[in-house]
Amino acid sequence: MSAAPAPPEAVHAAQDAARFQTLTGATDAQMADLERFRQMLEAGNAVMNLVGPATLPDFWNRHAWDSAQLLRLAPEAKTWADLGAGAGFPGLVLAILLKGTPGATVHLVESMAKRCRFLDQVATELALPTRIHNVRAEDLSLAVDIVTARACAPMTRLLGYARPYMKKGARGLFLKGQDVVSELSEASRSWRFKAELVPSLSDSRGQIVDLESLARA
Repeated sequence: MSAAPAPPEAVHAAQDAARFQTLTGATDAQMADLERFRQMLEAGNAVMNLVGPATLPDFWNRHAWDSAQLLRLAPEAKTWADLGAGAGFPGLVLAILLKGTPGATVHLVESMAKRCRFLDQVATELALPTRIHNVRAEDLSLAVDIVTARACAPMTRLLGYARPYMKKGARGLFLKGQDVVSELSEASRSWRFKAELVPSLSDSRGQIVDLESLARA
């Protein structure tokens, strides 16, 4: 008797994973780590609010590729700080892809203890190059190459969170949605900054804010 065909959602997920691997050049070992992360995220999401449940079937594009594309903008960066790390996007994805890179460290900064426990569980099981900080983003100051965030806060507040890191030389790469232009306009009332908008590769409505200087207005 022939095996039953895979359900459509499984076929779709496999296709998305293959596309992700093609786009990123991820190794088979990295893909295995990402798949284990996906499984842990699905299990964790059943008991706490990590990501919108409706986004889980689109893990490879909505979450993994959205996060991984940052490495194209900073291929030489080894130290990252992910503010409001939440479920681990982009931080855990970056850590998986940087695993084994000499000197690589991804700092996951998250104020909610239960989310930190989830981040620690994933990072420990996958032996990722991370450090987890259970603090408010603005209360920490780290010397890193890149400070990043995704779905953390509007730009006016996010720039306040990022300022201690940028004062130490970090470059900012922030994943934003379709309202980013109005957010930047509002932020310009309180901040002086040099920013470039880079179209997201995972969502035509998204933008990445590439920030190189920041000061109070």
